[in-house]
Amino acid sequence: MTDMFDRSQVWPHAKLMGAEAVAFDEATQTITMRFSAPPEFITPRGSVQGGLVAGFLDEAMGWAYTRATGGTHSPLMLDLNISLLKPVPEGPLMAKGRVVKSGRRVLFLEAELMLEDGTVVARSTSTAIPTENPGITG
Repeated sequence: MTDMFDRSQVWPHAKLMGAEAVAFDEATQTITMRFSAPPEFITPRGSVQGGLVAGFLDEAMGWAYTRATGGTHSPLMLDLNISLLKPVPEGPLMAKGRVVKSGRRVLFLEAELMLEDGTVVARSTSTAIPTENPGITG
């Protein structure tokens, strides 16, 4: 799924997270993404630092909405709530981000972060404002 939505080709932070779009379901406005937690993200306890876990979830939610708009808009997050369900290990991860409700003035987004076997390790929700992406058309 390499196209204009492949953030790793454009944004250094996405490359650092190993972000890769795998699939997008138009009907449910859900994106599936692959990530890789590098050794630099690991705390002395042996798991990814919580704020960096939030980054994976934020990325998936943001791209769910951006894909849903054909790239014309992205979310400006007002809040981000996360639940860390299990320690997040170094290495490959999967995420599903989705648009729960999209309005003209407010968005509701959610995401889950999983191990490769499907075990959910973190969840998040976000309230956001839709913002135009200058110079990008759908």
